[in-house]
Amino acid sequence: MKNKGIFKRLWEQARRDKKAFVIYVVLRAIVIAAAVAAGLRGDYESLFFCLLTLALFLAPSIVEISLKIDLPTSLEIIILLFIFAAEILGELQAYYVRFPYWDTMLHTINGFLCAAVGFSLIDIMNRSERFSLKLSPLYVSIVAFCFSMTVGVLWEFFEFGMDMLFHTDMQKDFVVHSISSVALDPTLSNHAVILEGITDVVVNGQSLGLGGYLDIGLIDTMKDLMVNFIGAVVFSFIGFFHVRSRGKSKVASQFIPRVEPEDEAAPADNPHEAGGGPQ
Repeated sequence: MKNKGIFKRLWEQARRDKKAFVIYVVLRAIVIAAAVAAGLRGDYESLFFCLLTLALFLAPSIVEISLKIDLPTSLEIIILLFIFAAEILGELQAYYVRFPYWDTMLHTINGFLCAAVGFSLIDIMNRSERFSLKLSPLYVSIVAFCFSMTVGVLWEFFEFGMDMLFHTDMQKDFVVHSISSVALDPTLSNHAVILEGITDVVVNGQSLGLGGYLDIGLIDTMKDLMVNFIGAVVFSFIGFFHVRSRGKSKVASQFIPRVEPEDEAAPADNPHEAGGGPQ
C-alpha cells in the first residue's frame, strides 16, 4: 500500500464504497460542467468556487488514507452533499439568498458533523492501546460538543473578517422592525431606548425602501451559532449512548469513523500477513 500512488488508492477505495463513489462522480461531473461554463463566460469567481469544490471533494478520501481510518458511507455521502450544497448551490446558484433557511440548514448540519468528528477523535484515542485515555461517555460527549462549537465560532470569526476586510456579506443582514439601544438615550444613563414600528431607514437623505431597520450581521451570527448548538447537542446525545452501549448504536455507527485494522494495510503479496493464507 505504501508504494502505491494516492490516486490508485482513491480508486481502490472507491471500488469498496460504490454508493459514495457514484454520488462523488455525479457531483463532480456537475461541478466540472459548471466550471467549464463559468470559464467560457469569463466568470472567474464562479470558476474559483468550482475548483475549490473539486478540491474539497477529495478531502474525505485523503483523510481516510492519511489517518488510516474508515469513514462510514453515510458520513462520506453527507460530507459530499454538504460541500456541494454550500459551494455550488449556496454560492453559485445564490440559494443563500433565494431560500432564507438554506444557511440555517447548513449550519445545523455543520454542528452535527463537527460534533461527530470531535467525538471520533476522542473515541478513537479512548479505545486505542497507544493512549492512556479512558474517558467516561459523558466526558467524550462534552468534548465533542465543545469541538463543534469551537469550529462554529471560528467560522463566524472568518465570516466577520471577510466582511470587514473585503466588504463581502457573509454575515447576512436581517430586516427588523424594532430596536433597543443605549446609544439613543440622551441622558447617557445606560438605559435602553426602544424604537418600535420601524417601517423605513433613510441613509444620506435617501430611503432604502426596506420596510424596516437593517441589522448588519448580528442576528445572522447568533442564529448560526444557535443552530450549530442544536446540531452539536443532537450528536452529543447520540454519541453518549453509543459509548455507553459500546458501539451497539446503529445511528451513531453511521457517522463515527473507525480505525482500519492493521491487517487491512498489510501488503497483498504476503498472504500470511494479509489473511490470505490457506484455511
